[in-house]
Amino acid sequence: MGQRIIGLTGGIATGKSTVSQYLQTVHQLPVLDADRYARQAVAPGSPVLAAIVHRYGDTMRQPDGTLNRLRLGELVFNQPAEKTWLEQQIHPLVRQCFRAAMADLSQAPVVVQVIPLLFEAGLTDQVTEIWVVACDPAQQLQRLMARNHLTPEQAQARIQSQMPLGEKIARADVILENTTDLPTLFRQVDEALQKGP
Repeated sequence: MGQRIIGLTGGIATGKSTVSQYLQTVHQLPVLDADRYARQAVAPGSPVLAAIVHRYGDTMRQPDGTLNRLRLGELVFNQPAEKTWLEQQIHPLVRQCFRAAMADLSQAPVVVQVIPLLFEAGLTDQVTEIWVVACDPAQQLQRLMARNHLTPEQAQARIQSQMPLGEKIARADVILENTTDLPTLFRQVDEALQKGP
């Protein structure tokens, strides 16, 4: 039996972080996070941050030298071509980070990779099974507005910039329904882990 690599994905604000934290703390599984690698890719002094500033101007940098995520978000969520350009800068670096981390975890029987853009970034080849965290569209909108302090329009733009949740569900090996309460969600996680690929 080979290594089990769970690709955990879903829509924005559907509950990926909740599931990954549970897998890490309760099941003691190593969790690798694409968002963390993406943040490293645009850290102060990084070539990607320099490219972003070169393309869009100095307003993309905060006074402390870090990336102005809000401003960049507003720009790319409304312009698909710019979003594609940005992803082309970041995705190869994220893939490298995963590769390096997986080399250190070659003996781990199960590894969780949290990849919000698993399908969009074409990273399905690096996992052995795909888990999608899903919830109702209305719940997703409410959670995103509450979490990121966004207007309904801003939240909707972010949701629509991603692949539709229905498409992700159709390609999932495991669907985790995050529509009721946490005990129900965690029970689904436990079952999926026990069942195996």
